[in-house]
Amino acid sequence: MLLYPTAIFRFRHGRIFVKLVANTYQYPIMTSSNADKKYLRQLGHDLKPVVTIASKGLTESVQLEIERALNDHELIKLKLVTSDRDSKKILTEQICSLHGAQLIQSIGHILLIHRASMKPNPKLSNILRQ
Repeated sequence: MLLYPTAIFRFRHGRIFVKLVANTYQYPIMTSSNADKKYLRQLGHDLKPVVTIASKGLTESVQLEIERALNDHELIKLKLVTSDRDSKKILTEQICSLHGAQLIQSIGHILLIHRASMKPNPKLSNILRQ
């Protein structure tokens, strides 16, 4: 089903509200502005890494766990155990492209990634709980 909105309004923290004739739908977007990234970094400061990726790399079970965590929490931390910067950068790009997520912050071996959910659960989402 294609939707043809009559107006689009952008608000802070990466949400777009599309108003149609009778209903209002909320579509998630990827954050692009510095204010949105700063807000997400602030929320992610107290989070603990949900997934640790070690010597075996990006296995199928690790990918399923990242997918589950992104669906439930939207904003997650990952810990990478790699030996050099190049392998960390390649692994980071691979994770973001496979899961459609955006890298918010990378400090040391810790990544903070975000992917907006179509229907976030307020009890699980790290963004809505705050």
